[in-house]
Amino acid sequence: MAKSITEIQAKSDQKRGVKVKGFKLHVEDIALIEQASKSLDIPQAQLIVDAVKFYLDNKKAS
Repeated sequence: MAKSITEIQAKSDQKRGVKVKGFKLHVEDIALIEQASKSLDIPQAQLIVDAVKFYLDNKKAS
């Protein structure tokens, strides 16, 4: 029996160690993320991860 697209995607995500994470954000915040991502030429997900790591590193220092 053939696997559905959902099953194929779930197996691929599991294999790569990723999962979907969704947030409800203000439109202005989304625009800020999009603009920063474009200007830095990095994916939005990478921008968020880098920002969280930077925040945590700097919170420890203070």
